[in-house]
Amino acid sequence: MKKHDLFDRGSEFLGSRYPIICGAMTWISDSVLVSSVCNAGGFGCLASGNAPADILSREITRTRELTSNPFGVNVITVSPAYRSHLDVLCANPVPVVIFAGSIPKEQDVQRIKSSGSRVMCFAPTRAMASRLVRFGVDGLILEGTEAGGHIGPVSLTVLLQEILFDDHPVPIFVGGGLALGSFCAHLLMMGAAGVQLGTRFAVSRESCAHPDFKAAFLKAEARDAISTSQFDARIPVIPVRTLRNRGTADFGRLQLELIGQLNRGEITRTDGQMRLEEFWLGGLRRAVQEGDVDYGSMMAGQSVGLVKSNQSVEEIIQELVRDMDAEIERVRSRLK
Repeated sequence: MKKHDLFDRGSEFLGSRYPIICGAMTWISDSVLVSSVCNAGGFGCLASGNAPADILSREITRTRELTSNPFGVNVITVSPAYRSHLDVLCANPVPVVIFAGSIPKEQDVQRIKSSGSRVMCFAPTRAMASRLVRFGVDGLILEGTEAGGHIGPVSLTVLLQEILFDDHPVPIFVGGGLALGSFCAHLLMMGAAGVQLGTRFAVSRESCAHPDFKAAFLKAEARDAISTSQFDARIPVIPVRTLRNRGTADFGRLQLELIGQLNRGEITRTDGQMRLEEFWLGGLRRAVQEGDVDYGSMMAGQSVGLVKSNQSVEEIIQELVRDMDAEIERVRSRLK
């Protein structure tokens, strides 16, 4: 087989030279980073987050000015701006739209497809993967709990066994805890169409993140990227993987304080939930834009322990591809 044969399915689906997706990261995945990834042969995704519709529209236009290659937009189904984001994407279609946050409605999937875009979704279980395929999605992403930011409950190794080896009619990309090309190669050999990385691109030279934010990532070990814990089901916590800092410690103490107040009848469950949600309000922006590494939300995957140098996007992608190639050839030679 020719050298890049395992790259073909994912590359053809994405329209990129390599089947390497830079996952959408709120406040980081802007037009500069996305276009840089696309120009280097990867596939970049704009993070819509909670941005006003006009800002998302401008970022799409700006990305098109900076690259002639295909790119995607990530939309959050639970965002207050979700509906307006869909309107923007239907009026100004992009090659790929990735739904995140929760399972999208079938009519939303079909609406985006009707505008001319391909649709990708995150599949947390085998049953959900099958349901999304019935909805008409064009591709799936398996993202393990090792990933940064908002995470699911299952590790990538289990998701691979649960979903990847099934006979799905759509390409499956995988992410969560990925940083090295040698490991990415094995995922392709297992049947993945491509891979998704986020943390490694967050510290790239083209990333707009504050220098202190990047420095904290480069210093961190894998065990420093922790998932927020829930102490009492009466006050639910949405799991987020972030670097341990003073903010995460204060968040734990706040939970204990609120549980005590709830037990004494001093607050309602709704009051407690609102207090928890307010705690991290603006935390990610402060971390990324202002460099508040002590109290900001330092969303990072466990792969942060494997990221030890500040490289350009071009260098990251070329290193990934080189190491993927080398590992594929090494395995092939051992199987002869």
